[in-house]
Amino acid sequence: MSKFLSRVAYASGTFGHDFFYGMIGSYFMIFVTSNLFNTDDTHYNEYMIGLVTTVILVIRIAELFIDPFIGNTIDKTKTRWGKFKPWVLSGAVIAAVTLATLFTDIGGLAATSPVMYLIVFAVLYIIMDIFYSAKDVAIWSMIPALSFDSREREITATYARIGSTFGGNILGVIVMPIVLAFSYDTNGGAGDAAGWFAFAAIGGIIATAGAVILGIGTKEHESELRENKSDTSFKQVFSVLTKNDQLLWIACAYLIFGLGQNIINNFNLYYFIYVLGDATKFSFLGAINVVIGLMAVILFPTLTKKFSRRKLFFISISIMLIALIIYALAGKNVYLTLLGAGMFALPQPLIFLVVLMTITDSVEYGQLKLGHRDEALVLCVRPLIDKLGGAITSALVGFTAVWVGMTGKATAASITPDNLFNFQLIMFAAPFILIVIAGFVYRAKVHLTEEKHAEIVRELERTWGKDK
Repeated sequence: MSKFLSRVAYASGTFGHDFFYGMIGSYFMIFVTSNLFNTDDTHYNEYMIGLVTTVILVIRIAELFIDPFIGNTIDKTKTRWGKFKPWVLSGAVIAAVTLATLFTDIGGLAATSPVMYLIVFAVLYIIMDIFYSAKDVAIWSMIPALSFDSREREITATYARIGSTFGGNILGVIVMPIVLAFSYDTNGGAGDAAGWFAFAAIGGIIATAGAVILGIGTKEHESELRENKSDTSFKQVFSVLTKNDQLLWIACAYLIFGLGQNIINNFNLYYFIYVLGDATKFSFLGAINVVIGLMAVILFPTLTKKFSRRKLFFISISIMLIALIIYALAGKNVYLTLLGAGMFALPQPLIFLVVLMTITDSVEYGQLKLGHRDEALVLCVRPLIDKLGGAITSALVGFTAVWVGMTGKATAASITPDNLFNFQLIMFAAPFILIVIAGFVYRAKVHLTEEKHAEIVRELERTWGKDK
């Protein structure tokens, strides 16, 4: 199998994976706030939205402590198909089925038995989250298993991010057309429950198909450098993570940055529905993001060769900060909104790749420093950070929507000037501050460059296994 076909298969898997992530991270809360609890009793609606939001927050934070053990378990997996693909495939199927169920009122329980609904919801959400996490860790942990060369990893990761960028951004193009096409009631442009379930079902099928293509079209490469004399025990899991200082600092910078990025991304559709008053225009933003996102990713290897990852990180966050100012000043102007939101999205794939490559290279950094190689355990940190950031921002979105009246049957006309100001304060000011802080953390603490990684690999090739 050629490298090209293998990379395309890998990109197909990441396409479906980020399509699925978008459903969880950006659109599930819109379903909850606009459709799941949409009775004439506003107090009841807001109370139940608050409970569901709290359940999601608690589950996702609690599950953070499980993710390292998921990574450790994947590292120990030995099958004829490799260690990663079984988790990618099983995770895709189970997560797709459970998420589609969550995009319903679970057989009417949300209305007839709220307590039972919350119990069943929590169980289903835990199952979905665990298997999604297993897939997430496995799919992105494959990169260090494919090559030890930083440049080759960048090319592979570029293909993967082309797929994931296309998947994540095409979602913005098709979400409202699908929802409204299958809805019986447009619900002020937010669609109804039937439309959102159709969207979830279609998304689950797409994600599963991508996982199948990845499973058929990729193959892990064996190397002596990937062999450990003994497995990392559960007791050693957190020790491996905490002693890898470069892994911890890039994770810290990425968490702070991700909080700012996710707040904007998760509020985008709210802005179009409740500020601009026209959800159909959101598809234009999705189309813009597809084009500029793919362009950014395709240029990533060239940009890192010209500027280095470190410089590219700072250029990217500078563009995002300028974009935030434009977006915040756009008001009801559709063109300025699209310009600001599009500029904000442009560098996001580049930041992701810089972080992913640094975390990937920290596998060898930790291997040399600690004397043990842990691929999936180290790579689980990136999805763990995404999950923590997603949990916090999902809760923030839910509570903010209730606070500013963007729930149930609300429309752009019903949002008061004071609530609009509060919404924009949360949506724009907080992300600006967070992204600036992330830049300072990265500059001060992250030092694992491409050159440093090459030195580490040479040292491992010279010494690994020689003194055992």
